[in-house]
Amino acid sequence: MPQQPNGLPAWKMFLAVMGPGLVVMLADTDVGSIITAAQSGVQWGYRLLLLQMLLVPVLFVVQELTVRLGIFTGQGHGELIRKTFGTSWAWLSVSGLGVATLGALVTEFSGIAAVGDLFGIPRLLSLGVTVAALLTIVLTGSYRRVERVAIGLGLFEFAFFFIAWRAHPHGAAMLGGMMHMPLNDGGYLYLVAANIGAVIMPWMIFYQQSAVADKKLQPHHYRHARWDTAIGSVLTQAVMAAILIAAAATIGTLHAHASLNSIGDITKMLVPFLGVDVGRVIFGLGTIGAALVAAIVASLASAWGFGEVTGYRHSLEHRPLEAPWFYGIFSLAVIGGAVLVDLMPNLVELNIAVEVMNALLLPLVLGFLVALAFRALPSEHRPRGVYAWVVVAVSVLTAGLGVYGGLAGIKLF
Repeated sequence: MPQQPNGLPAWKMFLAVMGPGLVVMLADTDVGSIITAAQSGVQWGYRLLLLQMLLVPVLFVVQELTVRLGIFTGQGHGELIRKTFGTSWAWLSVSGLGVATLGALVTEFSGIAAVGDLFGIPRLLSLGVTVAALLTIVLTGSYRRVERVAIGLGLFEFAFFFIAWRAHPHGAAMLGGMMHMPLNDGGYLYLVAANIGAVIMPWMIFYQQSAVADKKLQPHHYRHARWDTAIGSVLTQAVMAAILIAAAATIGTLHAHASLNSIGDITKMLVPFLGVDVGRVIFGLGTIGAALVAAIVASLASAWGFGEVTGYRHSLEHRPLEAPWFYGIFSLAVIGGAVLVDLMPNLVELNIAVEVMNALLLPLVLGFLVALAFRALPSEHRPRGVYAWVVVAVSVLTAGLGVYGGLAGIKLF
């Protein structure tokens, strides 16, 4: 069995390195993504299923750059932008991160509140318990402990595979739908943009690069970190596909024009097809797991990002009193998101719009990422040759399609 530089077998090294990629990908399938995938299946059947598969390599190419930057520079995303392009550009980047984080937290807490409503739990109680749990996990743990808890919570998302299986989709219908993509329809393009925005989010890029740096991964960890990201990319899109398939095979067969604005809407319409146990209990567990891991990742991404731009201590290896601004930003994000959802429950209707907003931010997000890859990395680790063109092409096409779909969907052209 091949040995690594420190003498560990390859599989042990992989387990030691694994984490940042898997966590960020589990967070990628958050409440907004669940609603977007379900709405895609209901309105368009399997016509957006092929897109979920095509987004796997796109997601890997984007997030692999964050691994490369984190390992070979040892710096987080915000810090690297500040040192490479200056403070003003760093503040522009982190401002987009703040907007995206707020949108993400609203969707996560709205999903948790909706699951609580289904079981008769008062909104204030479900949100309060969630906030207390998140603060306890992060304020009392090290990076490694937070990572393990996040992975454990994210594993509840495997419930969506069971739901897709119980929906009994027809293979011929799936294949036929995948081959038909009505790209001249504004409503379809709007959901294309939403699905792209549900896959590549600003807080994912900040989180993974900062997590790699905080975990102190070294160049000899690079190959295993890429596998961590690749596995996570396949897993998150498989979850999205499972949700789309379940919705298309059930709700979409009788209610093709249904509007699913919340987790509650989806659950209520799944129950007649799948029963209470699967449609409500299992779907609720998958949603809670997705929401919690995404809330951890998005909030930590903001705490890291603002810390890297301003220069305050920003590591989970510090205690709260040693890094008060870092833990303060995290706490403010978590508490603020919960308070917004409690005071303005109608915000749940913005779930898909939040994903479209993420798509509209892609030129800024991917522009900085690609520019850093070609300017901040040591020359021997920069994308080169054919792969360099692949990176640029994927970034330009993804950002362009996301913006075009979002603007076309809201009838701006």
